[in-house]
Amino acid sequence: MLRKIARVVIGLIGLGIGYSLSILLTRIGLISDLAISTGYAWYLFVSLLILGTGLACFMLAPWLIEQTSRLVAFLENALQRIPAQDLIGGSIGLILGLVIANLLGAPMRNIPWVGPYIPVILSILFGYLGLSIGIRKKEELTGLLHNWKTGLKQGKTGGEHKGYKVLDTNVIIDGRISDICRTGFLDGSLLIPRFVLEELQHIADSSDVLRRNKGRRGLDILNQMQKEQYIKIEIRDFDGVDTKKDVDYRLIQVCKLLDCPVVTNDYNLNKVAELVGVKVLNINDLANAVKPLFIPGEEIAGVDVIRDGKEPGQGVAYLEDGTMIVIEGGKRHIGKRINVVVTSVLQTSAGRMIFAKPKMSFKDSSSGRYREVNAIG
Repeated sequence: MLRKIARVVIGLIGLGIGYSLSILLTRIGLISDLAISTGYAWYLFVSLLILGTGLACFMLAPWLIEQTSRLVAFLENALQRIPAQDLIGGSIGLILGLVIANLLGAPMRNIPWVGPYIPVILSILFGYLGLSIGIRKKEELTGLLHNWKTGLKQGKTGGEHKGYKVLDTNVIIDGRISDICRTGFLDGSLLIPRFVLEELQHIADSSDVLRRNKGRRGLDILNQMQKEQYIKIEIRDFDGVDTKKDVDYRLIQVCKLLDCPVVTNDYNLNKVAELVGVKVLNINDLANAVKPLFIPGEEIAGVDVIRDGKEPGQGVAYLEDGTMIVIEGGKRHIGKRINVVVTSVLQTSAGRMIFAKPKMSFKDSSSGRYREVNAIG
């Protein structure tokens, strides 16, 4: 139906072209003799010209429609392959370039000979420069647009600051973020970019059983947090970020765009974010901060030695919070519950490790010296 309507419209346009062409030919004198000698011949010629162009356009309409559809499809596919950030940055740069060219070219139009051509040249030059610079500065331009949009929203809501904290995939799967929110230690809103949710769903659909269980656990935790409503959770699309980059890179882009911290337990993301100046809230650091402190010489009662360590004679035990205890000479106590005495504590961002000796062995050591033990994996 639309094609038929378009064909009729093209035919009417052809009639208009024929009429305009007849007037043009009359003005330049090509058919003025017909009008002077006999009006009937002029009217006949003009009628045939109008009908001829209208019929020609009507007959060519299917071909024109087909070619136009192909051109539109080609442009659509080409634009879809261009990142949204490039389109936004390039469009802004092109518009600014054309505005500047118009402002500079308007006073020069009255210059003899070259005046009419100067605005065209300036439009091409500044349009290209604006497009090129806009694509190169796309991240800054989209950031300015987002900040302007956010400022308008905050102005309408009385300037309320949301205090976003961006979650990554690992911290959602970990699950401790739900307990932290339940205690009220986090304020503001938790922001989950759409690409993080998509990655979580992709993990949940994995063919690997372990990855699938992790993904489903993360989705269940998010669902539970939304139902409990201890803290506001917002899921948002970010068209300005580069979709060709990995999730960690896009997370850092979002945090820089919103000037907000990222909540994670990923060691690599933690280090990269710190390098680029993004604030990191590492829940491993929080967990280590609230663990009980042990000092050398302090006794820990009732630890279960479950396996041997890397070094000869070592045994390994764990506290209830998951802290590893490396026990020198503890191999012979595997499967037993013993009391140990702390000899040293190793603290890192990845966790805390305690080195100890069995209490009886510690008492029997007259010199109080012990050999160094290596951390085990």
